[in-house]
Amino acid sequence: MSSGKPLILFDPHPRTEAMVFTGDVAEALEREANLITHFGSRAPDDLVEDVLDDVEIIIGQTAMPKERLDRAPRLKAIVNVKANWEPNIDYEEAQRRGIHVLSAAPAMAPAVAEYCLGQAIALARGLPAADCRFRDGDEQYGIAGNGTAYSLYDAAVGLIGYGNLGRALVPLLRPFTRRISVHDPWLSDRFLQTQDVRPSGLADVLSENRFLFILAGATSENEAFLDAAKLALIPPDASVILASRAEVVAFDSFVEMASEGRFRAAVDVFPQEPVAAGDPVRKAGNILFSAHLAGGLEASYARIRDMMLDDVKQILRGLPPQRLQRAEPKQAAMARSR
Repeated sequence: MSSGKPLILFDPHPRTEAMVFTGDVAEALEREANLITHFGSRAPDDLVEDVLDDVEIIIGQTAMPKERLDRAPRLKAIVNVKANWEPNIDYEEAQRRGIHVLSAAPAMAPAVAEYCLGQAIALARGLPAADCRFRDGDEQYGIAGNGTAYSLYDAAVGLIGYGNLGRALVPLLRPFTRRISVHDPWLSDRFLQTQDVRPSGLADVLSENRFLFILAGATSENEAFLDAAKLALIPPDASVILASRAEVVAFDSFVEMASEGRFRAAVDVFPQEPVAAGDPVRKAGNILFSAHLAGGLEASYARIRDMMLDDVKQILRGLPPQRLQRAEPKQAAMARSR
């Protein structure tokens, strides 16, 4: 590394080279730093150990416990190009040392918010069923075909979780309704009020809204916190969109209740992915399924690349990052998202 440039380790698995290391990214980073890259798997331990003395930025999900942080005296930042926190970093020690630990979650949120809005409208208007009826020659026209349809306009809407996803979704909901309530135990009521949403208890959000968006991240403390008893609070025929992590609901109960027609549901995430070919969930009725498609658009990866480059340049100039999400040590250490 005789050029005097800082050293960056690029270890983004499971992100692929095409997702986060396109030619323009490589060119931009090579102007700023010496690069060591590894794709297709997590970087092997010997590669990581070889660079610890000199590395200034790690881009990826590389494990960095305290003993590795101790051997990385120049490290300025760890940039996770996924949208989660993994329990393989000593977040408190990194913060103590002034190391920025960042996530690309804000880059994925716009696409997920768009998905949520589209699925909510599709469910409420009964569009998937209308498509099936038309293909079967059993369609009804106009008001006759809208007997069970309802509108998002001026509807009561509830959000469980108000992180990146919720904050991207609310502006999309504003043209339809101002009646938006939020439950998020990590946030103060006053903060939520400044966002022009109504802070609410969990039971109220579940029981009082025609549309419900489940946007909470999974932690070590909230697995299946939306159990069967809580799901039973959802109003009959409400539209429920599960777009964050399946781990936060009692998934089997959720699928059973939706399939029985207790409420309408759109599901994009599953406890195990990919879903097994013979999994009974594939036969569940009354649910609009997609295969973890909400955020994974090329536009999302373009935002990741843009935000990553911007913040890496800031950090290398001794300035604070501005666009990626910073880890809050307690919350990040509790995260259990895949």
